[in-house]
Amino acid sequence: MRAVVQRVSKASVEVDGEVVGKIGHGFLVLLGVTHEDGPAEAQWLAAKIATLRVFDDEAGKLNLALADVGGAVLVVSQFTLYGAAAKGRRPDFLQAARPEHAEPLVELFVKQLRGAGLPVETGRFRAVMQVALVNDGPVTLWFDTRDSL
Repeated sequence: MRAVVQRVSKASVEVDGEVVGKIGHGFLVLLGVTHEDGPAEAQWLAAKIATLRVFDDEAGKLNLALADVGGAVLVVSQFTLYGAAAKGRRPDFLQAARPEHAEPLVELFVKQLRGAGLPVETGRFRAVMQVALVNDGPVTLWFDTRDSL
């Protein structure tokens, strides 16, 4: 799995003009799934993000996690994180998992975050979405479970 995690002061996602997910302070997580991913990757990544310490403490150091600051998470599935554009000008998405494989893993990822006591909003799987955010810091991190498990 791949995730782009952005610390935000607010973020939202719309589908057909309707807001389907909205948070204040917390993380916007753009989440991609590949063919080899399974429950272990979803669980590991959710635990990593839930405990990630990238919020300022009283000394101004990045030392606090989502739960410490009352943060929330907006998860948006994004198969394009597995786009390959090294050749030509049109990316291929051959490494992105098929929807029937990816969707249950995205749902498990969300369930794990909620199980950690975090408020979680989501986009809509397989929909064309408009994502708005105010990146706070900016703080943006990239995770790939193939590099970590």
